[in-house]
Amino acid sequence: MKSEHERTEDTAERRTDGATEAFVAHRNLLFTVAYEMLGSAADAEDVLQETWLRWAGVDLAAVRDRRAYLVRITTRQALIRLRTLGRRKESYVGTWLPEPLLTTPDVAEDVELADSVSMAMMLVLETLAPTERAVFVLREVFALGYDEIAGAVGKSPAAVRQITHRARAHVAARRPRGTVSPAETQHALAAFQRAAETGDLQSLLDILAPDVVFMGDGGGVKQAILQPLVGADEVARLLVAGLGGITASSLRPAQVNAHPALVLRINGEVDTVVAVRVDDGRVSGLYSMRNPAKLSHMRRETALCR
Repeated sequence: MKSEHERTEDTAERRTDGATEAFVAHRNLLFTVAYEMLGSAADAEDVLQETWLRWAGVDLAAVRDRRAYLVRITTRQALIRLRTLGRRKESYVGTWLPEPLLTTPDVAEDVELADSVSMAMMLVLETLAPTERAVFVLREVFALGYDEIAGAVGKSPAAVRQITHRARAHVAARRPRGTVSPAETQHALAAFQRAAETGDLQSLLDILAPDVVFMGDGGGVKQAILQPLVGADEVARLLVAGLGGITASSLRPAQVNAHPALVLRINGEVDTVVAVRVDDGRVSGLYSMRNPAKLSHMRRETALCR
């Protein structure tokens, strides 16, 4: 017969096993929530560590919905981290872009999820205040109820409804103009890649939208433009000057944030990730990530889910 001490140890072990099982089962979801709120995979990973530390101390017997409870912890930790991240961005050298992810093929199959993690949409989310961003992501992407969101962000359900309405209008005014099929994006990207590799200025002008925006992020470590560049002529000339000597073997397509993108490798190492936004068959946005600290999640595929 087991002693009281042994029974206590068995109970604690079962509780730990249950907590681990639930956390592992929902880990991809929690990472997706944190990433969409932060735009930083490294910070999202840190949030997951904080979430686990808090989750491990929870009395599971008192938890009715483990998924909802974990999302609540993750959201609260992400909000804390988001405010810290905001202070870091204030002293960031040049333009701050979201951290690109090499995503698994199934992410692109979930159209709504793919849209929500596109580089263009992640930049729109950057324009929201922290609580607005959390509410929008939890409601519009993960379809959580107002009561659940209220518990996660520390607001009343009525306040969450108002925040949702405000955030939805804000995003609608800034999000990409329409849904673009993967085939259309791939076609535009292939044309852009050919033009970039040949340095053909006219071909670049043909595929770039007149009001195309080019944004670069070198983090003060790698050379990159410090301010967004607007206009097809200016962007095309910048690309022709910057891509001299690029070969087809070093510039390759990849699935980045669930959308077609280009990855430049030098000596086998990822040097630059170029995500694109396509509208009406033309490239309307180019987002060039060169900051080495933000390229670690390009070495392996990241699974995202809702």
